[in-house]
Amino acid sequence: MRHYVGGGFDASGVPFPLVDPVTGRTVGEVPAASRELVDRAVGAAREALRGPWAGWSPAERSRALHRIADGIEGRFEEFVAAECADTGKPRALAATVDIPRAVANFRAYADLLAGRSERSWHTGTPDGRGALNYTVRKPLGVVAVVSPWNLPLLLLTWKVAPALAMGNTVVAKPSELTPSTACLLAEVIAGAELPADVFQLVHGQGADAAGQWLTEHPGVDAVAFTGESRTGSAIMRAAADRLAPVSFELGGKNAGLVFADADLERAVEGTLRSAFTHSGQVCLCTERVYVERPVFEEFAGALAAGAKDLAGYGPMISAAHRDKVLGHLDRAAADGEVLAGGGVPSFGDARDGGFWVEPTVLTGLPEDHPAVREEIFGPVVHLAPFDTEEEALALANAGPYGLAATVWTGDVSRAHRVAPALDVGIAWVNTWNLRDLRTPFGGVKASGIGREGGDHSLDFFSEPMNVCVKL
Repeated sequence: MRHYVGGGFDASGVPFPLVDPVTGRTVGEVPAASRELVDRAVGAAREALRGPWAGWSPAERSRALHRIADGIEGRFEEFVAAECADTGKPRALAATVDIPRAVANFRAYADLLAGRSERSWHTGTPDGRGALNYTVRKPLGVVAVVSPWNLPLLLLTWKVAPALAMGNTVVAKPSELTPSTACLLAEVIAGAELPADVFQLVHGQGADAAGQWLTEHPGVDAVAFTGESRTGSAIMRAAADRLAPVSFELGGKNAGLVFADADLERAVEGTLRSAFTHSGQVCLCTERVYVERPVFEEFAGALAAGAKDLAGYGPMISAAHRDKVLGHLDRAAADGEVLAGGGVPSFGDARDGGFWVEPTVLTGLPEDHPAVREEIFGPVVHLAPFDTEEEALALANAGPYGLAATVWTGDVSRAHRVAPALDVGIAWVNTWNLRDLRTPFGGVKASGIGREGGDHSLDFFSEPMNVCVKL
């Protein structure tokens, strides 16, 4: 594990342990960046803005992004192995979602950039000769990218790709729990024929460490962050002192609505995916499901049976996170009903030292219960009945978060009526996590600021400038 600063790899810094969440064993060490190394990374990135990178055309940057995508594809199995080792997620998930999506992130922004145009206007003037107004997009400058542990490469590249596409330089800090694929990405970028110092990578913790030093740095012009809402608030306060723009994708307590006219088999299958993919450690996962009363018992029984039969799920990312999830389950078991799971699985092998929690289905808790209102970020879903469409919307829209929601119904009119009425950034109807990378992605309320995806990301990572030429 190494930093990538000033065009070279650097292993300096006090090491901290890298732990395998599957077994709980320490499997390596990661160097923590010093404040001086963070300063050097930001300084190198700022210097690169004035170098050859400034003269690269959009077409050249587009080709560079494709070279990075080629590099990831060329080392596909290394990336899959590293992602699985850090997160404990099943290989099938990393190989079909995380690594392919990282490749797609670079290709999508490369293609968008190559086909992008800006508007121009011919403006009338008193002398009749007119003027030409057109827009020029300029990079923001040095962008700090701070990415989380649940989808390490996917969410890192989701920001790095558009930032580079628009001519910025990047200093990235991955989660201290999942640094491996970021190191591999640095190696790929180092070999992708970009100008020196366009990309920097530093490792370390968040508070009073590399994360805080980077996001507070006066040489950083913008911050793109995915993570929990409290950390986003702290970064926003730091960025406010220098009026730096921020893009945040934060927490969620996502709701699912199941109406009696839905295809219940499809709704159960979809909810098993939306609740338990990566053991619930995805910001888009469903943690509370409201089911129309006539089908509540049938749905609850089928979902609980499905949860008990789930195989191939992974552990929590850390002992601390496992204990947080289990604390929620202990309180929920005392106050409500556990339909499935609720404890720690036993394997009879090395996995018993890891950070595992059973897929859990709860019911019977009041809406103000912590397990219903607070983001758990684990394999836990709570079920509750509703009687009317209005009640369903009120329940789904309650609470501080507003990232995503699912609607399961066979009534197309209801689908178009209910989905836009949800206070979220994205609503899926009769599906979950079906993404088009050109569409806006982000949340409302405590779930984030701004939108990522397609032109929305390219617009964030650039500053529009108007040029007016008198004719």
